Amino acid sequence: MDSEVVKSSVTRTKGSSKRAGDELESDKSKKHKIDELVEAEKDDQEEAEMKRHIEIVKDDEVAIDAIPLATKPPVIVEYKIDKDGRMGYFKLIRADGSSKRYSSMIKMLQDIDREDLETLWKLVKAKHENTRPEEDYERVLWGDLKVMFEPDIKSEVWRNLQGYKVTIWKLFDNCGVHFVRFKNLHIFMLVEKRYPLTPITISNMLNKKLQADHWNEMCYQLLKLMRKQEKGQ
Repeated sequence: MDSEVVKSSVTRTKGSSKRAGDELESDKSKKHKIDELVEAEKDDQEEAEMKRHIEIVKDDEVAIDAIPLATKPPVIVEYKIDKDGRMGYFKLIRADGSSKRYSSMIKMLQDIDREDLETLWKLVKAKHENTRPEEDYERVLWGDLKVMFEPDIKSEVWRNLQGYKVTIWKLFDNCGVHFVRFKNLHIFMLVEKRYPLTPITISNMLNKKLQADHWNEMCYQLLKLMRKQEKGQ
């Protein structure tokens, strides 16, 4: 009789423990789901906040000239500065002998990808090493790429930018570059890289809004980085 009572008591204890365990797991699962919902809501709020600083701008000309990934041309092997009268062009020559001219860095960035951009910088850097080119268009190309890839963080130029008004802030997501034009100068920057921009300059950029042809992860990450730098994080 005592043995049966003990077995019954043990069975009830095990049942109670199992129910308690199941309830604990259920509570953990519910808490996890609630945490996920809270995080998702925070992410949605953050994304909505970021979208306040972007302006979707469709450029039909860029869309027509864009290079489909499936037909990407061979690697760039050489560049030249071509001139037509007083007008200068950046000429990119590829491994298959094809070439294309661009009247400005902006036109070029609209048409190339990150691999092309990094290859071009290697070619420019190898040609001039540590010397500063003298020819106007060569100097412009070298200067824009050097600021982009190897900025001099000690230069007073970055601090002086806070005195300039931002007129355009644009993203080239095909090559991962954003461009800021001020009243008297411009800067090309890699989206993932931190530059010594002052909080005032970043605030002006955010207020002007980032121009992009569509909202994507690159827009989000760039704006997130800018917001962090603005807050000194």
